[in-house]
Amino acid sequence: MGLTKMGATLRVTKMHGLGNCYIYVNEFEHPLPEAVLPELAQKVSDVHTGIGSDGLILIGPSDNADFRMRIFNIDGSEGKNCGNGLRCVAKYVVERGLTDQTEFTIETLSGIVDVQAHLQEGPTSAAVNASETLRVESVTVNMGNPRLYKRDLPMVGDQDSMTVNEEVVVGGEPHRLTAVSMGNPHAVFFVTDVQAVDLEQIGPKIEKDPLFPERVNVEFVHAVNRRELDFRVWERGSGITQACGTGACAAVVAGVLNGVVERDVPVTVHRPGGDLEIVWAQGNSNVYMKGPAEFVLDGEFRL
Repeated sequence: MGLTKMGATLRVTKMHGLGNCYIYVNEFEHPLPEAVLPELAQKVSDVHTGIGSDGLILIGPSDNADFRMRIFNIDGSEGKNCGNGLRCVAKYVVERGLTDQTEFTIETLSGIVDVQAHLQEGPTSAAVNASETLRVESVTVNMGNPRLYKRDLPMVGDQDSMTVNEEVVVGGEPHRLTAVSMGNPHAVFFVTDVQAVDLEQIGPKIEKDPLFPERVNVEFVHAVNRRELDFRVWERGSGITQACGTGACAAVVAGVLNGVVERDVPVTVHRPGGDLEIVWAQGNSNVYMKGPAEFVLDGEFRL
């Protein structure tokens, strides 16, 4: 079934996590045919002929968790995980009354994650029904253990080895690479000035380098001090975005591995869209991400 045969309009919600914006569809109300999803993601994401976003996220039922989140990038490819998306989904299901709990689980393509919504008393967000009283101020997501072997990304080479501050040639240039999977692959590079990086030029080259058979997210990071990082990202399938939750987690893990930030304490990651607080716990080795999520609009998209 093509988009034109689905019906005239589709109810959608736009949300962002620190500027990383997606179009959200509630599949409890509007289940979508599998065949239309890549095309729909491309259409709603287009800033000129659609709504404009970093992709499409579906919120629906799960057989294994309380909710299921599916992510489709601007190019129509399906993503495995999205930290900013997880926070937005958590805010959506609480404020829209899909759950009466503040702690619950969300299934992603890379596994099931635990989330906790932190509530604030007061008026709801503008896009939420005025009769509701709950407002989610921030969300903490247990992103699980980082995966550090080449086989986890995947990345070519010795599949049982890690890549930490390793000199590699990617995009035709030598770089010091630290590779981390947070359920999706990340190539992290520490630099002295993230603003000096020509991310639009180097990002797609690294993303599609033969080192990464399934492509990779690209982060350039500067350690301001042992508890702060500056951060810019080129996301696989979407390009430059204002923020990337899994990328911020990968940056902190890479920072610990390179000895530039502390483990087991909150590290603030500064991104163009705002700050996230990341902790790589010593005991259970889980990575915890805390940050905001916001509604932008509700509307109908003409198919």
